[in-house]
Amino acid sequence: MALPLEGVRVLDLSNIMAGPYCTMVLGDMGAEVVKIETFPEGDGSRRFDPKVNGESYCFAVLNRNKKSLALDMKDPRGRNIVLELAAKADVITENFRPGVTRKLGIDYATVSKTNPGVIYASMSGFGQSGPYGARGGFDIVAQGMSGIMMMTGYPGGRPAKVGIAMNDISSGVTALYGILGAFIGKLRTGNGQYLETSLLEAALAWTHWESGAYFGGGEIPAATGTRHRRSAPYQAYRTQDGYVTVGANNRKLWESFCNITCNRPEWLTDPRFVDLASRLKHVDELEREIEKVFATAPTAHWVAKLDEARVPGGPVYAYDEILADPHIKARDMVVEYDHPVIGRMKSIGLPIKSSGELTAIRRPAPWLGQHTAEVLGAIGYGARDIDTLFADGVVYDRRRVAARSET
Repeated sequence: MALPLEGVRVLDLSNIMAGPYCTMVLGDMGAEVVKIETFPEGDGSRRFDPKVNGESYCFAVLNRNKKSLALDMKDPRGRNIVLELAAKADVITENFRPGVTRKLGIDYATVSKTNPGVIYASMSGFGQSGPYGARGGFDIVAQGMSGIMMMTGYPGGRPAKVGIAMNDISSGVTALYGILGAFIGKLRTGNGQYLETSLLEAALAWTHWESGAYFGGGEIPAATGTRHRRSAPYQAYRTQDGYVTVGANNRKLWESFCNITCNRPEWLTDPRFVDLASRLKHVDELEREIEKVFATAPTAHWVAKLDEARVPGGPVYAYDEILADPHIKARDMVVEYDHPVIGRMKSIGLPIKSSGELTAIRRPAPWLGQHTAEVLGAIGYGARDIDTLFADGVVYDRRRVAARSET
């Protein structure tokens, strides 16, 4: 049984995280992804530590299921190689600063003349138009401008960045569903299309509760620590040895939490906590009362008591703790495979489980230019032509260069 995107050709001109995340998932779904890289540095994430045998582990975990073709797009021969690949591609992704692909002559307007069925996706900081369209953008800039920093962290504190590159990933996910939607449309109509998104817009698209509160009531969301703005108790509480999260946010769960988890039935008739509106109004007092109880036992005890009461909750883990959790192991969320340079390596597994074949890790991330000769050969370049391109510095293979320097 084939993966759903088997036979779909993706030309990946993207860099760092947003685009590479999108094309990684396309590769997981079976697409043949050819990643175009500059040289001698390659994708910007190749410089990130830690490195094993000179290869970036961060690059390796985000670029599985891809082939690497390293070339100089400013050389006319390098540009022609890209256009030859683009002419046969089903999907093209890029996250250059707006205007760069046009200067290079590899933009949608150019490519679609020879490949009208192509789906061409652009990701940028602020989009291809508007007053900020020409600006470059990074995840942290979009986190700041989207309002997310001001609603993250604790009240009275400095603006806080979300702990992961949230806007990069949200942009990659947004481009991904746009590409899949466009591809389904192409299957019906035969027509390709251009689509684009940005770090800023993709982040705003995830702020539905906050936008509802603002448009409906003029509320400007501020930092609340781990608390929910509309529910209580719904946050992390300090225990004897750490923290535990609690989601007792409806009447049934609140009753079970009071009676079974905490053995405090009197909270049910306490006027401060009698209903959700009262609990939200007295949320500081509610936190103090719960933490008085939770301080008497370690986190594991309270997780067990929450489970006994069938109240959603769990420990607040450090990253090494969640990766070692038996549930994560049982769900195959840490996988191992062999990398040609790093050797045996671990990575995050596939988050989708399915009854049929949907995603698979078929190959490790490539070294820089690993598939240059292979890809060129597949589009009709002969061995002598390929050798000339290498000799003239138009294309590159890091290990080929290393092997020649050793002889």
